[in-house]
Amino acid sequence: MSMIESLQVSQAASVIICMSLILLAGFLMTRITKLLKLPNVTAYIVAGILMGPYGLNLIPLSFVDNSAFLPDIALSFIAFSTGEFFKIDVLKKSGMKVIVITIMEALLTTVLVFLLMYFVLGLSLPFSVVLAALSAATAPASTMMTIRQTHARGDFVDTLLQVVALDDVVGLVAYSVAVSIAESSLSGRGFSASSLSGPILTNLGIILLGGLFGLLLRAALSPGRSKDNRLIVAISLLFGFCGICTWLDVSPLLGCMMMGAVYANLSAAEDKLFKQLNYFSPPILLLFFVRSGISFDLGALLSASGAIGAVPLVVIGILYFLMRMAGKYSGAWIGCFLTGKDPKVRNYLGLALFPQAGVAIGLAALGARILGGEAGNALNTVILSSSILYELIGPGCAKLSLYLSGSYSDKLEEMVEVPETDENGVPKTSLELLIERIHKIQEEIPEHYIPDEEAAFTEAAEEQYEMLYHRQNGMHHR
Repeated sequence: MSMIESLQVSQAASVIICMSLILLAGFLMTRITKLLKLPNVTAYIVAGILMGPYGLNLIPLSFVDNSAFLPDIALSFIAFSTGEFFKIDVLKKSGMKVIVITIMEALLTTVLVFLLMYFVLGLSLPFSVVLAALSAATAPASTMMTIRQTHARGDFVDTLLQVVALDDVVGLVAYSVAVSIAESSLSGRGFSASSLSGPILTNLGIILLGGLFGLLLRAALSPGRSKDNRLIVAISLLFGFCGICTWLDVSPLLGCMMMGAVYANLSAAEDKLFKQLNYFSPPILLLFFVRSGISFDLGALLSASGAIGAVPLVVIGILYFLMRMAGKYSGAWIGCFLTGKDPKVRNYLGLALFPQAGVAIGLAALGARILGGEAGNALNTVILSSSILYELIGPGCAKLSLYLSGSYSDKLEEMVEVPETDENGVPKTSLELLIERIHKIQEEIPEHYIPDEEAAFTEAAEEQYEMLYHRQNGMHHR
């Protein structure tokens, strides 16, 4: 019995207290992981494990059961934001090289993991195919953080940013196909054109519906509409679409991604809706990731009884961890080789693609619901445990790849360029060059840096405040 259950409070009070504890614990854990320079996702998962049945047992498992909607909502936000990268002009600018590299590293990873799980370890087809599809997704947050910290630049960084932007898109598509195969296998119908056509047509229908919702969102968000109302309308339509997909028992991922893509291509270049949603979503994502940590089955991972078939779960987790890294590195190398990329990009790009967290954890939660029982629990456990390891080594590997590729240097003279002679052509002294380089670095650092997401959300809040202020003044003058 958990601590909250022992208090014998009402169900409503239990849910409210649980949410409060989860938000507080997630925030406090980020204070610790920040000192260790680890991403927030790691903090959230660890906080959930500590609060769950294998830690302090603060949160009842009934809360996990009653909040089964959180993965759908969290992934809807993630998938909608991914749609922003489907702008036609951006895809044209990226060119086929980045697309080829992304497809190679994502699909080769999927194939290698599937071969290992299904043919070598002899695991079930539904479990093997879903786990293999999940291996394609990456977590760009730690890589992006490392790039900002090192001020890295160059062709390697440009290629890396474009690949991680498209990586989760390929992962979402691979997952949707894998789920269709898994559902056909679980139903006992076997593999035929007719057995697979139903799930494929359903997903195509959801994609078309997502496109229609994107058109509706663009039509509803007229340029003259206040920013706070735009956020309300967007969240309302996003929740509505997610609810329809849950009602039909279909993943909302591809539909939400299409919804975001349609809106991104039809909206003005300065539209800030995506930034506003990204600033609004962290509490929802925190609840989801901590909830995932609470449901983490540490006992199944460490116990031989937690095996699927004859293979212990800890062995599956370790082999998945290693094979996914091998697939990411070799796939990126082959993709870069086929597209004629520079050897420094080819040799080190794969190192920056190891992290895995947000999208994979959310997809695992949905996949566990489809597989059900022991297989579903095992899928969730493998992805959560490996995600923690990936987030621990990810920043270090990303920084190593940036250093080895020559994208940044810790030498001051290579960080910034300044003229080595004055206007009269007289060589400057080493002290003068040092002072100029320090001044130039200071100029590049903003005095008060405010993230774009926070600025967009604050702008909407200020507009709402002004509207209320003018409305109240108007009432006083009457």
